[in-house]
Amino acid sequence: MIRHRSTRHRLSRQIALSMSIVVATAVMIVFVGSFVFYGVYLTYYPPPPGPPPLLPEAPDFVLIAILLLVALILAIFAALRLTKRILVPLNSLAEGARSIATGDLSARASPGDRSLGETARLVDDFNAMAQRLEDSVAAMASWNAAIAHELRTPLTILRGRLHGLADGVFTPSDELFRNLLSQVEGLSRLVDDLRIVTLSESRRLEMRFEPTDLEQEIRQAVEAMRPALVEAGFTIEIDARPIVLACDGVRLRQALLALLDNAKRYATPGLLQIWMRAEEKDIVIAVEDHGPGLAPDFAPHAFDTFSRAEASRSRRHGGAGLGLSVVRAIAEAHRGRAQYRASAAGGAIFEIVLPLARARDRIGGDAPA
Repeated sequence: MIRHRSTRHRLSRQIALSMSIVVATAVMIVFVGSFVFYGVYLTYYPPPPGPPPLLPEAPDFVLIAILLLVALILAIFAALRLTKRILVPLNSLAEGARSIATGDLSARASPGDRSLGETARLVDDFNAMAQRLEDSVAAMASWNAAIAHELRTPLTILRGRLHGLADGVFTPSDELFRNLLSQVEGLSRLVDDLRIVTLSESRRLEMRFEPTDLEQEIRQAVEAMRPALVEAGFTIEIDARPIVLACDGVRLRQALLALLDNAKRYATPGLLQIWMRAEEKDIVIAVEDHGPGLAPDFAPHAFDTFSRAEASRSRRHGGAGLGLSVVRAIAEAHRGRAQYRASAAGGAIFEIVLPLARARDRIGGDAPA
């Protein structure tokens, strides 16, 4: 609002200044032209002796009329040029707004010759806003399609199994019920992940900050995933010490579980290191595997919603492409960040970086803020 008001005022001043220059130019034409004309005229036609007349004579009126006409023509020409410079981008802006209002989100305004800087900047701001609106609508459509795709698989499995039970095709068994429960839990996790990412995008994800022992949260998350990781062929190594931080321990544990699940799905079985260290201003919680890492062109998009490096690989291992985006959402809600880097051994290191403020080392006393 402040920027729009400032822009409007600057545009008003620029228009007023331009019109003032036009008027001043017309006045100067009349004023200077009179002096020039009389200077030349009196040089070749000196006045008769005696006092000059008090009122203008006929030649004077003709001169004034000619100069006024010339000044008027120049003023009209300058005013038309100024009007065109102003109205061309504004008319384009109005047409673009009407097109967007009717649903054509690809419409853009033309800034004209950019001779008036403020109108050009106004058009640029409008085009940027229209582009963001188009991108938002496209992202929403992509979100809806992705959500429908991810929900369809577990719902289809559940419906098929339940229909089979109702029709007597399947015999009730503990294994069947465990499978159904697994699908429901997966569906519940997907809905919860969607909720977290959606609240994060709208900046409404709330955290419950309280003093939390990060080492304890890390060990609880690892123990929850240990059976699945060991079954997948991983050897787990934890390097952490007690550090108390004002944070949402449940959410951080959820983010770490997402990193561990990501490693189980995509990393090469072997040593899996989970470590934590306190740096100068941050606390870093990391999950490091030993391959194969991320492709360089995909790494910058690893934490984007519904991003998956290989669609075929994702279908084979499962996953909705939400796990790392949930990690990023939780890290950013703690005023931190989630990041990826390649390890020296060629593997992947996924890190949750939290600000060290309000952290307290149980052994070494208060950490620097």
